[in-house]
Amino acid sequence: MKELLPDTSLSDQLVRCPWCLKDELYVRYHDEEWGVPVHNDLKHFEFLVLETFQAGLSWHTILKKRENFRKAFESFVPEKVASFEERKFQSLMLDAGIIRNKMKIEATISNAKSFVNVQSHFNTFDNYIWGFTGYKQVKNKWNHISEIPARTELSDRISADMKSRGFKFAGSTIIYSHLQAIGIVNDHLAGCFRYNM
Repeated sequence: MKELLPDTSLSDQLVRCPWCLKDELYVRYHDEEWGVPVHNDLKHFEFLVLETFQAGLSWHTILKKRENFRKAFESFVPEKVASFEERKFQSLMLDAGIIRNKMKIEATISNAKSFVNVQSHFNTFDNYIWGFTGYKQVKNKWNHISEIPARTELSDRISADMKSRGFKFAGSTIIYSHLQAIGIVNDHLAGCFRYNM
């Protein structure tokens, strides 16, 4: 499915990016969140946590467990996650509501510490991440989903910098997906109703 298709599952018949047509949850995420510029540090950290657990899995799987992650990771407050100790780690390993992956849980706790460190140096994580584009959105103009890259020079650069600051599960492909999610990159297809919103 390379071209935009009208969504036939909804009554509005708006033209959307084809990847979101799986179900109502995905459509709502596409319509309300994906590509919308984020300037809130709690939301930034939430997406970083979710992207970490998404590695190797589908984003749809993570979205379905999102509220479970919110509960498990203290409403995505980085300072709280950074203070998790062994007892909390073990409880997360037993939590069937999330992805019970030892490396991803460890990485999330470690990333919370790195996130707080970035905040201390840049005042906010938002200042840090948006600084890579001069606080401007990169607006691409793709007509087919096959044109959208998995990584770019920008994601390579941010990935390298984040890794140097101790972030884990911060490869360029994961970071590019993150940039799309938080609206630093607008990768809605040109014909999507969300492209110019």
